[in-house]
Amino acid sequence: MRRKKRLWTVIPAALAIFLALSAGVFLVLGNRSFATAVPGEETGHQTMRQIAQEKRHHSGKRFVNPFSPGRQGNMLEVLKWKLFAENEFKDSYRDERVRPVTIDWQEVKDHASVSVTFITHSTVLIKDNESSLLVDPVLFGLFWPIKNFTPLEFPLDSMPQPDLVLITHGHYDHLDTRSLSLFTGDATFISPLGYAGIFRDMGARSFRELDWYDTYYHEGRKITLLPANHWTMRNPITGPNTKLWGSYLIKTSSGPTIFISGDTAYFDRFEEIGREFDIDLAIFSLGAYEPRWFMKKSHIDPEDTVKAFQELKAKKLMIVHWGTFRLGDEPVHLPPIAIRQEMEKAGLLDRLVEIRHGETLYFDEMD
Repeated sequence: MRRKKRLWTVIPAALAIFLALSAGVFLVLGNRSFATAVPGEETGHQTMRQIAQEKRHHSGKRFVNPFSPGRQGNMLEVLKWKLFAENEFKDSYRDERVRPVTIDWQEVKDHASVSVTFITHSTVLIKDNESSLLVDPVLFGLFWPIKNFTPLEFPLDSMPQPDLVLITHGHYDHLDTRSLSLFTGDATFISPLGYAGIFRDMGARSFRELDWYDTYYHEGRKITLLPANHWTMRNPITGPNTKLWGSYLIKTSSGPTIFISGDTAYFDRFEEIGREFDIDLAIFSLGAYEPRWFMKKSHIDPEDTVKAFQELKAKKLMIVHWGTFRLGDEPVHLPPIAIRQEMEKAGLLDRLVEIRHGETLYFDEMD
């Protein structure tokens, strides 16, 4: 009876996390699974630009991940994780707290320098001169039973209305149509390839899809879509990777350059990005990284985040994708503690931006 009761308790959570699509798994349809990458040795000698120029990540009606050879898991692995794998962090859940988010948006609006406001989960607002860029807005939480630990407690119409809305990929904790529908009137939506249908269905007036290394120009700023070691899916019937995913390099009109990793596993190409671009701030998605046997093909962990940061040669590091939804085994409050320890171990603590939900980094106040 205990096992049966546990099944009824855990399976909905496993299904919800699977549908949120933040873990590195693919649904098995019958006996089929979907290849997520071409063999690594075929692209190992090529730069990312060469891979992008040759469209090595294109494969008919789907995209492939050329940086992660082999196949991803399946729904059985989700159930294995949720039902049978030992969770070393469960005793820490008692320390999790709901922390409602309030923001003084007038201060952000009045401040002249480039700023980055950490709103919730992976949602950040970048203010650049008189324009605002909103990244991966998920403003209303996710569906049951995924708890929202950072509910927003400010009027949404009080925040600067974005001129550009950037989407890194289609997983539900990054692309939320209810949130996006708030901005269809005036904002231009920027995304990787494949999302135009979603934007049209919402009634968006302006949108632009980018392939890897494509650049969108807007009033003196440059927004370039870069590769990431990830994948995407919104519909388990049509399957994964019918749309593209990526990271962003934002050259602001005011001068500073911001790298947004999006969801990514570690891969050996951050050094290429660091050689090509001078990055002032790297914003990494750090969360849902435990257990490693399950998450390592989709999400970076604290140790590898520091390694990637060093390879990027960025001046400062900031983390998001933590504190809002518990999508991995680690408690929601752990990532900032863990990344602080890793940065201190590497002698880089002075380059860590320690920022929490609702707080704003002003570039003219950075050391």
